Amino acid sequence: MPRAGLRFVYAHPAHCIAFAGGVGLVPFAPGTFGTLLAFPLYMLLAAHTGYFVQLIVFIVFFLTGSWACQVAGRALGVSDHGGMVWDETVAFLLVLTFTPAGWAWQLAAFALFRFFDIVKPPPIRHFDRTLKSGFGVMFDDLLAAGYTLLILALAKHWIG
Repeated sequence: MPRAGLRFVYAHPAHCIAFAGGVGLVPFAPGTFGTLLAFPLYMLLAAHTGYFVQLIVFIVFFLTGSWACQVAGRALGVSDHGGMVWDETVAFLLVLTFTPAGWAWQLAAFALFRFFDIVKPPPIRHFDRTLKSGFGVMFDDLLAAGYTLLILALAKHWIG
């Protein structure tokens, strides 16, 4: 896999977005750190906006991420470079928007999302392998977010 560094990340706005401002350059578990980046973004949004605005921000971030990952992936010659973590950030931001309040729910959401993003159960693995575009990079994480929210909803229903 081609290496990317700060020079690459800051050479183009799309690279900076795809690598979440450089978070994707963390030498170990960059996807986990990209996911963690969603926490401060969510806290900022939740403190100053409602669900509607948060959903609009998510859509803008998703579309921008699709473009940025397409540009950065093309520049690197790899459609889904491991350092491109904006997909994790955006998808987990959506998860946090619908996660019940409380640190235990957020911790469960984080663990579930990372599990689904890493394991890629069907159909996530299919789309991860077949959609080789910026949209594809973003979409498989959106599916992981969907699985996460489904499990959280079921747990909320059973637990109360």
